[in-house]
Amino acid sequence: MTPSDRPARSHRGRPKPDRARRAAFDLLRAVDERGSYANLALPDILRQAGLTGRDAAFATELGYGTLRGHGTYDAVIAACIDRPLDEVDAAVLDVARLGAHQLLAMRVPTHAAVAATVELGRAVLGDGRAKFVNAVLRRVSETELDAWLERVAPAYDVDPVGHLAVRYSHPRWIVSALRDALGGSLEETAELLAADNTPAEVSLVARPGRATVAELLDAGAREGRWSPYAATWPGGDPAALPAVRERRAGIQDEGSQLAALALAAAPVEGRDEVWLDLCAGPGGKAALLGGQGAGRGARLLAVELAPHRARLVARAVGSDTGVVVADGLVPAWLAEGFDRVLVDAPCTGLGALRRRPESRWRRQPTDVGMLVDLQRNLLRSALDATRPGGVVAYVTCSPHLAETRVVVLDVLRKRSDVEQLDARPFFPGVPDLGDGPHVQLWPHRHGTDAMFTALLRRT
Repeated sequence: MTPSDRPARSHRGRPKPDRARRAAFDLLRAVDERGSYANLALPDILRQAGLTGRDAAFATELGYGTLRGHGTYDAVIAACIDRPLDEVDAAVLDVARLGAHQLLAMRVPTHAAVAATVELGRAVLGDGRAKFVNAVLRRVSETELDAWLERVAPAYDVDPVGHLAVRYSHPRWIVSALRDALGGSLEETAELLAADNTPAEVSLVARPGRATVAELLDAGAREGRWSPYAATWPGGDPAALPAVRERRAGIQDEGSQLAALALAAAPVEGRDEVWLDLCAGPGGKAALLGGQGAGRGARLLAVELAPHRARLVARAVGSDTGVVVADGLVPAWLAEGFDRVLVDAPCTGLGALRRRPESRWRRQPTDVGMLVDLQRNLLRSALDATRPGGVVAYVTCSPHLAETRVVVLDVLRKRSDVEQLDARPFFPGVPDLGDGPHVQLWPHRHGTDAMFTALLRRT
């Protein structure tokens, strides 16, 4: 039993939950009440709670795991109560979910999971509602996860999408979209959903001209798989590395690195001196592209509409990159055509569900239509800002067909001055890239976020 498994009380009998479980609860409430992003909120919560080492790891797994398993645990909890789930107070439901995750998915002894979670409930909910949590968790603890799934998930042979949605804790509409993007394979869809529920390793990037992979390896990182600038951080706070702390290196998924590098490697006709990142915030791809360009005598201009995100870009990039606050949809202010343009378009983020466990519950199907309109317009704007012979990379961190292939086809259909390049040769060494001409990366195939890249040339 770890210290986090021991419920504690003060000498006056007041409830005193352990700090790790309280931190996990605070994370869930921050996500639900304030719309916080878990990866941004958790470090501050851990710091304020004074958690490090094993207790910080316990709180992280409990909080993130509960957010990932939200759908499955809600189905189980609903089977344990005699009222509709939407009639249960949100904070009560969060405490019950925390307990369900410990009972069904963590190596926490049953008595410790129930007792410590009820103690948390007494502190944050009061004795009356904590008794409700106690009754729910006692019922949850009577059955293991696989047996619960047999009870609460639709039968696979009758409703395979509904079954996968409950088993792997994804909204049904996302399961359907991912299945379509995978060509209809339910078996591979299950592999992808399982990968979404596996915490991603921290991927680092050594920014060209400012840091080296060797420096990161010497500091304890492991070599990356695909990108020549990538390394993997095995655990702990990556900000402890001097290169990360000094912003000479950063945290960036390898799929994101590969998309930027593909643009830098694609052939252009004529000069190769002026590059543009049209949607640069928060700056990861801009920092990598800027370093690539500087090494070849080219200069990058990073454009970001939101001032606070533009400040993040300015902190990430080197002195060889210019940063401006401007609207990428209005390219008329661009006096000179660009040789290479990156459109890392705003998207649903369905490709990064490993890293952002709350986003699967926050996004709605209606978001897709609104984003697709923006994506098409940004791609058109990028093409207008590109000189003949120059290349545009259209990139999204989503595999949704409407946000990827359909956007590209829609734009190409109305442009006689654009041709699509085969992007696969610019992802050297990466297997299973499909038939092209675009590239779709996958967590279960490549160990990266599900990053989409299409390369287009002005003719």
